[in-house]
Order: sequence, then C-alpha cells, then structure tokens
Amino acid sequence: MAVGHLDTDSGPAVFAGLTELEPGRVVQVRRADGRTAVYTVDAIKSYEKAHFPSQEVYGARGRPELRLITCGGNYDRRKGYSGNLVVFAHLTGTR
Repeated sequence: MAVGHLDTDSGPAVFAGLTELEPGRVVQVRRADGRTAVYTVDAIKSYEKAHFPSQEVYGARGRPELRLITCGGNYDRRKGYSGNLVVFAHLTGTR
C-alpha cells in the first residue's frame, strides 16, 4: 500500500496521475532490495469518505497486491476532498 497526495497548494503532487490509470496498465515499484516489483492494475475506484470500504482496501488477500490511495471526489477549500481514489493492482512479476 502507498498513500500520497493528489495535489498541494503549489500544484500537482506524487499521485496526480492516478486518475489516468486504467485496468491492464502496469505500475512499477522499486523495492528496498533494488529489484522492481511489477503490478498490473485491476481497477480504479472512488469512494466517499463516509463509505470507505476498509476491508476491501486493507484486508488480507490470497496473493501479493498493491493499493495506491489518494484524495478524490469534490474539493472544498475548508474541508478538503470529499473522498478517496483507490487503485487496485496485483503482482505480475519482479525484475
């Protein structure tokens, strides 16, 4: 799992491009051991904060999976974003 900002007061942040991902796209993650984990995107889902499915996002799975989580939904200057965007992906290789 990785959590990052969509944007900041000064512009786009690390997860600004998550909204452009589609199922079947590949996400590569550099591991601490120097190898690269390759994940294939299964789905991108938006959730309102009041209905965030913790078990679906954080629960145990029978295979190695990745979740990329950022803010999403409507933006209010006083309250921030109304929800979250979650990218669901599974491990398809290592290099």
